[in-house]
Amino acid sequence: MHELSLVCSICDLINKKVIEYGVNKVVQVRIIAGELAGIEDLTMKSCFEMLTQATPAEGAELVIERVPIKVRCRLCGNEYETGIPFSKCDVCANECIEIIQGNELYIDSIAVE
Repeated sequence: MHELSLVCSICDLINKKVIEYGVNKVVQVRIIAGELAGIEDLTMKSCFEMLTQATPAEGAELVIERVPIKVRCRLCGNEYETGIPFSKCDVCANECIEIIQGNELYIDSIAVE
């Protein structure tokens, strides 16, 4: 369960920003997560709820925005979304593709009062 360590890092960053900006209450944290990031939304939210108890982020909503997998064919340059990151190009059937989207995992925004 790597979600716990990810949420620990997220909470550390939130706590630093709370102190830096003198924030009293965090109401929402928005995370961008690529489909290849390997996180489970419910586990992330449960860990977030547990780790934010008795902090300015207690009760804050954790919003996870998913980013689909997008690849580019190294032969013809075709870019397309796929559910399978190592599939054949849907134009030229080449198997040599590169992942250009879907690995993301970052905090997009922190909403405060």
